[in-house]
Amino acid sequence: MAGKAGWRRRLTMLAILMLFAACEIPSMRAQELAATPPMGWNSWNHFGCKVTDAIVREQARAMATNGMKAAGYEYVNIDDCWQGQRDAKGFIHPNSRFPDMKALGDYIHSLGLKFGIYSSPGPKTCAGYTGSYQHEKQDAETYASWGVDYLKYDWCSARQVYKPSEMPAVYKKMHDALVATNRPIVYSLCEYGMDRVWQWGPSVGGNLWRTTDDIEDNYTRMAFIGFGQAGLARFAGPGHWNDPDMLEVGNGHMNADEYRTHMSLWCILAAPLISGNDLTKMSQETLAMLTNPEVIAVDQDPAGIEGYRVSQEGPLQVWVKPLADGSKAVGLFNEGESTMPVTVHFKDIGFNGEVSVRDLWERKDLGNFNGSYTAQVPRHGVAMIKVTSGS
Repeated sequence: MAGKAGWRRRLTMLAILMLFAACEIPSMRAQELAATPPMGWNSWNHFGCKVTDAIVREQARAMATNGMKAAGYEYVNIDDCWQGQRDAKGFIHPNSRFPDMKALGDYIHSLGLKFGIYSSPGPKTCAGYTGSYQHEKQDAETYASWGVDYLKYDWCSARQVYKPSEMPAVYKKMHDALVATNRPIVYSLCEYGMDRVWQWGPSVGGNLWRTTDDIEDNYTRMAFIGFGQAGLARFAGPGHWNDPDMLEVGNGHMNADEYRTHMSLWCILAAPLISGNDLTKMSQETLAMLTNPEVIAVDQDPAGIEGYRVSQEGPLQVWVKPLADGSKAVGLFNEGESTMPVTVHFKDIGFNGEVSVRDLWERKDLGNFNGSYTAQVPRHGVAMIKVTSGS
């Protein structure tokens, strides 16, 4: 009898351990998501509420075949305006522009890409479509059944039903619902930087969180948002990223120097790289800008360190991002109205003695330098370099 009792105890303990392990799987998966900043495409910046199933499929095909997928872009994200009505049981259905979300998700997955979607914790989305208020569990289950891999959750009308102090709990409620589906889903908090979200975002399951209001396709707004990230570096790291909003590269209202500044700054900031242009009609210059492997490698560096500003002289700024191999990525930025020299002093970024310098946009070595490096940077432009110790 004692032997049988012992075996029963062992089997009971084994069952408990297996149950515990099963419960831990979702949280472990959540921690493994977004080990580097997410890369992909989002419908909002270019298509807004005109987005359709056909448009999303075209964008996914373009991403899969034009070199973007090979460069690391993987998420194809539908933003606002896809929602229809809830059925009698409370489950959300897409509107007529999206006849079959599961089929759309399957198509995106067939291309080796991932599928993203959008909602709000409020009764309505920003564009007035159906939100997830009081239907968080149902919506999470629906998204999982469609094969969703990424959720952008936009505060919008939540301000009408929740107090600002409730924001962390509201975002955690959807995170818990996502985890309960047992499907790994990247969780993007879109609350415009309110209530110092960078301090509590990880605790509610956020993989990324917006630190600002919306970006616009103009240099003034982009620069205000990008350079305004100063001081937030310590809150970012693998699995949890500051998000200064999506890329406007290729949407047509900035010149090449300004878009290069945009891309360089976002990569130094270890920001998510979510393109927002029409991938089917972009120029070769835009494609080359979005897929430069050495620039993207800075953003996707496995150390996951967000860059920070080391010096500023009027409109001239120097930012540095430490990389896993001990080198440093450096951005020399000129917000001024004419070409001007911008200098990085190597002691300011932790180097003594001779260093080698490589131009990341031109993808060529510039040689060895002592003390400092100076570049002539055009109006609203950037020089982006990699500095490596010569010793």
